Amino acid sequence: MKKKELLELRSKEIVQLEKMVTAKQNDLLKIIPETSVGKEKNLKKAKNLKREIAQILTIINEKGFTQKEKENENI
Repeated sequence: MKKKELLELRSKEIVQLEKMVTAKQNDLLKIIPETSVGKEKNLKKAKNLKREIAQILTIINEKGFTQKEKENENI
């Protein structure tokens, strides 16, 4: 993912990000068997999907921490 795409992801809500993660995980489950059989020509596609999933999950965790900090400040 490019930096612009990551900035766009940071502006989205957690629910939208979780939907994106499930969609990418489903894509990954489809691509892995296709690469082993030879249907998928782009062998790096699975690696890139794993990386994108990890980046989105990192953003979700960061947002969760910031929300908890804001709640603790209000107490």
